[in-house]
Amino acid sequence: MLDILGAMFGLLLSSVLFLIISVLIKLDSPGPVFYTQLRIGRNRRKSDNSHIDSEVLTDNRNGDRRKTQAYGKQFNIYKFRTMRDNAEKKCGPVLASENDPRITKIGRLLRHSHLDELPQLVNILKGDLSFVGPKPERPYLVSQIVNQIPAYAERFRVRPGLTGLAQLKINSSYSFDNIPEKLEYDLTYCKNQGLKFYLAIIFLSITRFMSDRKKRTLKVCRHS
Repeated sequence: MLDILGAMFGLLLSSVLFLIISVLIKLDSPGPVFYTQLRIGRNRRKSDNSHIDSEVLTDNRNGDRRKTQAYGKQFNIYKFRTMRDNAEKKCGPVLASENDPRITKIGRLLRHSHLDELPQLVNILKGDLSFVGPKPERPYLVSQIVNQIPAYAERFRVRPGLTGLAQLKINSSYSFDNIPEKLEYDLTYCKNQGLKFYLAIIFLSITRFMSDRKKRTLKVCRHS
């Protein structure tokens, strides 16, 4: 209920932002305004996530159709486009780096302010996401991670979220090196999820966002 009401209220408040950001993206680089990407959601099966039999086709580049296990329900996540159009046409699915050359000028601003994630409010309305939960990852990357860390499949017992304990505790999301530490926080949320924990993470996310915004403003003022 909180997810649905919050998403509806958020979309209403950000309707003007949607229009402004859409115009800026079109002026900055050719390509669509919105970007969709396949992600892994919650596994509703009662059995162990690491033994799901179903398979899905996830990679079609160069005629190579690779199969990965469906560790949870798959869905298309919505974002404002922050990279050049067809940025993964040559390199394929990879983690974005902090200084990724594929990111556009407007895209860099959107990422720093997290405004590129506003369209995910639609995903919350659809039930793909919650406001709080583990970060949803791509099928191709999930398959690689689970091969190295089988316990990673356990995080799909809950619905993924726009924010979460791991996202708050670990700033960087660009490296495989911090995945074990992030997994510990994700599993902590899985075991202790509840209304109080949910509201506490939302409150901390808002205060973190406001704090980061204040730091960015001070940094701009000093340079100017």
